[in-house]
Amino acid sequence: MNARAPEGYDPHAFEPFAVTVDLAVFTVRGSRLHVLLVERGEEPYKGCWALPGGFVLPRESAGSAARRELAEETGLTENAVSAFHLEQLRTYSEPDRDPRMRVVSVAYAALVPDLPEPRGGGDAASAQWWDAAAPGPLAFDHDRILADAHDRIGARLEYSCLATAFCPPEFTLGELQQVYETVWGVELDRPNFRRKVLATPGFVQAVEGAPRRTGGRGKPAALYRAGAATTLHPPLLRPEGRST
Repeated sequence: MNARAPEGYDPHAFEPFAVTVDLAVFTVRGSRLHVLLVERGEEPYKGCWALPGGFVLPRESAGSAARRELAEETGLTENAVSAFHLEQLRTYSEPDRDPRMRVVSVAYAALVPDLPEPRGGGDAASAQWWDAAAPGPLAFDHDRILADAHDRIGARLEYSCLATAFCPPEFTLGELQQVYETVWGVELDRPNFRRKVLATPGFVQAVEGAPRRTGGRGKPAALYRAGAATTLHPPLLRPEGRST
């Protein structure tokens, strides 16, 4: 049963608009940062690449819509999608951002490891991982959303222990450093990075046993695993002006 509108309030006095969700989902593949994109199978922008997303249903929250759309448009299982940490990015509400009607979009960002090859579903013709550094022009205002999301996940690495999720269960500090360099797009000073990581309580834990031999000429590197911390105190701030 629908609730009655409060006395004196006329809902028809306001122009209706739609609410959508858009998702910027990143992963590290082949030492490069990649973003999940879908090829639009319907107008507008049919045949163009875009972030996964869609309309929020009348009895659905934005968060639920984000997970539903991600599963539908990529072919990922519901279990895989439910395990993602989707972080609400911001709301995009420019009046002409969608040629169909007034559409307000709630955008989400996620940086997740070990994702399978996606496949198109729903109204997406196909889905694939693209190099986040050069995805090409995207539909709607998704270039702006993608840039904002990239900034957000870069900030998450400064304050959280997320980077260890992209390493093997036992990893070297060089492998951990590579994750930061991939997401941030900067070259880090190796001794300084090592010092900061080891000085951060609970970030990593040394593994007992033989060190791992690396491809270099130096001595074998010590192995570590993720520590018990979830946030970094102090934060591991990215350097400025040292692009790779």
